[in-house]
Amino acid sequence: MKKKKSNVFSRIYLFIVMAFFYLPIVYVIFFSFNASRSLTTFTGFSLQWYEKMFSNRTMMESIYYSVIIAVIATAVSTVVGTIASIGLSKSNRIIKELVTQINNLPMLNPDIVTAIGMMLFFVTINVKTGFGTLLIAHIVFCIPYVMLSINPKLRQLDDNLAEAALDLGCTPFQALWKVIVPQIKEGIVSGALVAFTMSFDDFVISYFTTGPGINNISTYVYSTSKRINPSVNALSTLIVIVITVVLIFVNVIPMIRERRMKKFDEEAL
Repeated sequence: MKKKKSNVFSRIYLFIVMAFFYLPIVYVIFFSFNASRSLTTFTGFSLQWYEKMFSNRTMMESIYYSVIIAVIATAVSTVVGTIASIGLSKSNRIIKELVTQINNLPMLNPDIVTAIGMMLFFVTINVKTGFGTLLIAHIVFCIPYVMLSINPKLRQLDDNLAEAALDLGCTPFQALWKVIVPQIKEGIVSGALVAFTMSFDDFVISYFTTGPGINNISTYVYSTSKRINPSVNALSTLIVIVITVVLIFVNVIPMIRERRMKKFDEEAL
């Protein structure tokens, strides 16, 4: 009897948590198709806000900057974070612990501290804020998340794996590319996804390190938060759809591939 009650309360609690997270998203999507500017009363179905979104040059530029910065920051931070993690795994204990603690600082610090620190750094060296400073800032705060995803995979590897590859005739680059990287591929992909999400969604660091005329989606939405703009609902809906499709693609494709491999192995036996 107690187990049944606990199961009921657990389901109710789960439902409340899920509703808290997802009802606002459903609300935004629903009112993105509203015929009027009202965000409380649905007056009819319309696609006018999507049309206005695509005709709004400033909004389209914010999408462009968000995507291009997120892609470049993800690519650079993934490469740098992977190389740094592999090199760190071969370092002595003191250096490894020191670098690990330094790597964790940006994640432990509030975003506002990191943002102000980067802004002051750019001001101190007389660098004009703009696309370049925004991109550098995103790369810097994405690298720790990549390393955090890759390090557990590296700990699971046999320490003699690279040496065995070298003994079998691999060059150092071949041992890295053909032996170590495939073994930590899942960590690299996870780190890249986290880096892309963090970069695409960032507001605080972007707000303090960007310059005039350079806005990503988050800073653009903030600039329009003082007035009702239903086009933002349309923009948010498209972002939700794209992210959902990407997550489904990333999670479902490996599952299908794994099932096919199992089926192939069973048929081979």
